Parts: sequence; structure tokens; C-alpha cells
Amino acid sequence: MHEQKVPYGTAAMTDPRSPATGSTAGRLALIGIVVVGVAGAFAYTAGWFTPDRVTPATVVNRLAPPGGPALGFRRNHAKGICFTGVFEANGAGAALSKAQVLATGSYPVTGRFNLAVPDPKAEDASARVRGLSLRLRSPDGQEWRTAMIDAPFFPVATPQAFAELLVASARKDDPDAMKNFAAAHPEIGAFGAWAGSAPFTGSYAENRYNSLNSFVFTNAQGQDQRVRWSFAPAAAAQSVPPEELKKRAPDFLAKDITDRVAQSSQRWTLTVIIANPGDPTADPSKAWPDDRRKVEVGTLVVQKIEPEPNGACRDLNFDPTVLPPGMRTSDDPFPAARSATYSVSYNRRTAEEKDYPRGTSGAKP
Repeated sequence: MHEQKVPYGTAAMTDPRSPATGSTAGRLALIGIVVVGVAGAFAYTAGWFTPDRVTPATVVNRLAPPGGPALGFRRNHAKGICFTGVFEANGAGAALSKAQVLATGSYPVTGRFNLAVPDPKAEDASARVRGLSLRLRSPDGQEWRTAMIDAPFFPVATPQAFAELLVASARKDDPDAMKNFAAAHPEIGAFGAWAGSAPFTGSYAENRYNSLNSFVFTNAQGQDQRVRWSFAPAAAAQSVPPEELKKRAPDFLAKDITDRVAQSSQRWTLTVIIANPGDPTADPSKAWPDDRRKVEVGTLVVQKIEPEPNGACRDLNFDPTVLPPGMRTSDDPFPAARSATYSVSYNRRTAEEKDYPRGTSGAKP
């Protein structure tokens, strides 16, 4: 989705406890595993599974691990930690959007670092995907919510293809299911190559987080721009060998970011990438060319880490369709479908309030 083939500081989606995936079969198996990890962030509604209709509830049901869901927690990205801070807008974004949060100023942020796993007790080293979710607020009550991951593009081009990928990855009885799927959807090859080679880092602070979907920004003059964005870390990324990661404590990522922020605020630069006419705004499997215009619009400053059970992010639904005036969804169908699925997850976990372990480490939808 972004201009770099392998974003600096991006965590690999391989399992550090498994050998490298050099063969085609290995890459396909890896993709199947990764799908389970990212399904909660890209779950689709409407009738894309045929002849059976898949609803948001169906998708949420499929996210549960074999032993059932962790009651009171998010159905995916279940393990996370809250933070508060500010977004320091430099004013350059005002040329792209009339949203107040892009006008020069400082705006409060509530956010969450997280892992794309359905188990809040999963070991950090086992996670393939890391995420960053944000809610930015302006003085007039406008909100911008966004949920991003550290992958640079998505495995497939369309919701229908993703639905087929979920089915293929679940076909344990058919060893050729993923091979046949890949033959019908060759775009998945680029994702498989990335997943098998991108480096791990040892910190949330060293990852770049990307909006895999495109949106429309409208400025005060009524001019539209189709955009994607990324948050690039100020911290230098240090690659950590898989064998080293698996030696670390189960919750090393939470401890690391807590220690870092206690010493000094952590920063990410928000860069908006503007599409040229004809760029694939509805296809998150395709990166836009490197020569696309890029505008640095401000800095995310993480100032305080909070354990999630009593943290400010615990009860937030990071719905990507919650947008201020000056931003709207594009022809990309994914955000609306994500919104519907997030709603189901939110309603379920809030109904399970009594089951959520307050006062302990963990994550909440």
C-alpha cells in the first residue's frame, strides 16, 4: 500500500518459532496462518460467501479460537495496551482536508497498541501482525478514528477474494486449497514474499503503521484528494532475530513501550500519500508508485501508557468510518464492512462486562 517495498521498522508476519518459509508451499501455508491474524481487521459483510450469506456476526464467530472466545475481550486484536497523547498538526494537512485536526494545533489522542490475535494471553513473539489504533479529537467535538497495521499491503484485491481466502485457509481436509486459491489470485504472491522476509522489531515504538484502505480528503475549497497514510516512527528500527524474540518474556512489547514512554515521549510522523488519477484506490493489495506526492502533516506524540483494564482505550471502538468533516470513505468497500463487524464485537464484549478481568493486564475490544 505504501511506497516502500518493505517498510523500515515493519514487523514480519512470520512466526518466530517456525523455520523460514522459502518454498512456495511454505509461503502459502504462512499466508493461511496470517489470514487468521488479520481477519478481525478486514472482515467482510454482505453476501460475499455464496450460497451462504455471511453476516458480521458470522465473521465474529469465525474469529474465536478452538476453545471459544475470551469473554469480555475484543474478538481479534485482543491483546493490547492503551495510551494517551497528542497529535501535533503542522498545518500542511489543511491544504488537503478541512478537518480541524489537520489545522495547526495540538489535539488530544487516545490510542492502543495491539497484536492481531484472538487470545489476550498470547505470547508477543507469536504475533504476526502489530497494530495501532487512534482516536483524535478537536475542540468542536469532531473525531477521527483509524485502525492500522504494520503490513504494507493486503493479500488480495477484493472482498470476494478475501472471503475465498478465509475458506481456503480453513480447509484442513484439502492440502491443495491454498495452492488452488493462489493460482486464481496471483496478487497474493507479493504478500507471501513480504510476509516471509520482513524483519521483526522488538518494540511497538519501532514499527510503521499503515492505512491499508484509501479515503477521500476534501479541503475548504471543495477539492477532493484520494489518500492513504502511514505513521513512521522516530525510533530507529532494530531487527531482532526470531530465535531472540522467542526467548523474551510473554509480554515484552507492553513492558518495552511502557519503559520507553516513562523515559521520554515516543513519536511518529504522519505522512499522507496522494493518489494520481487511475491509481487503485479500491484495491489494498496494490502499492501506489513511489513517486506519488507525500505530505507530512504532523506528529503523533505518545505521552502516557495505561494498562488496558482501566485505560482510556478499553471501551473505544476504533471504527474507521468515524470521520470528521473533510474526510470520507472512498470507493474502497472495506471500511464500511469493518465498521459493521467491529460493532458486533463491541456489543458482545460490553455485554460480557462481568467476565472482563479488571485490574489485570490484558486487552478489551
